[in-house]
Amino acid sequence: MGHEEAGVRQATAVPPAHDLEALAAFVARYPRLAVLTGAGISTASGIPDYRDDRGDWKRPPPMQHQVFMASHAARQRYWARALVGFRTLQDARPNAAHQALARLEAMGHVSGVITQNVDGLHQRAGSRRVIDLHGRADRVRCMGCGARRMRHDLHAELAARNPHWLEAGARAGPDGDADLEADFSGFRVPDCTRCGDGIYKPDVVFFGDSVPRATVEAAFALQAESDALLVVGSSLMVFSGFRFARAAAREGQPIVCLNLGRTRADDLYALKVEAPAEALAPLCELVVGGSPGGISRRPA
Repeated sequence: MGHEEAGVRQATAVPPAHDLEALAAFVARYPRLAVLTGAGISTASGIPDYRDDRGDWKRPPPMQHQVFMASHAARQRYWARALVGFRTLQDARPNAAHQALARLEAMGHVSGVITQNVDGLHQRAGSRRVIDLHGRADRVRCMGCGARRMRHDLHAELAARNPHWLEAGARAGPDGDADLEADFSGFRVPDCTRCGDGIYKPDVVFFGDSVPRATVEAAFALQAESDALLVVGSSLMVFSGFRFARAAAREGQPIVCLNLGRTRADDLYALKVEAPAEALAPLCELVVGGSPGGISRRPA
């Protein structure tokens, strides 16, 4: 990091022992945590994030829902870049932070995970109760008839229709995007195979779209049955995530944050540790060791 905010220590890969002990003490005091995760938990899996440590965009803002739906050219650009960039998302594997949360859930310390990510890595790590706030990138949906299709199946069709694009090299971007600029006008995008003319869209919430009401209600229900909220790897700059910190503060539910850099909720935390999400791994070991105060706990 190139700067240090007042009252916040310079971040390291493993936080100081007293920060870990403070996190472990928080787990001991509030043994059923709702966990809210963002892009920062998946960067160690090779998936780029959107924002820097000040919460500002690192790159142009991602695709807007209205633009995707209104413009065939925008869809050509999106799917051409995805054909190149999605391999990074598809090949990603859970890292130590995902695995630590799954382990803490199995021990009874985590009631569930609300994730803003669309990579499915929490489930692959073994987390059982996961609410995909923004959907899943490994599925696509027809916006006309609602038919669903696996993303890899659509990508196979895209590759067959546009074989020369497979040779395009570009740096991977967040959520399966790629830093690729070219003439996309010849890229062939198929219509829905069921209804014949529907638009295929990843089964995710694009910017400018709304999280389905049922998903939001399920996330709030998970939060309501928990003792506290743990925020991991998120700047909370997007309202769909920030709303949970705001609700926790309103209800007097304590919030702890593990994140690199500034977040939108910095004035709401009972405790904030500036460290990468992978610090969950040594925290988990500390909890497993039963210190402080013998906090290892099994699900009720």
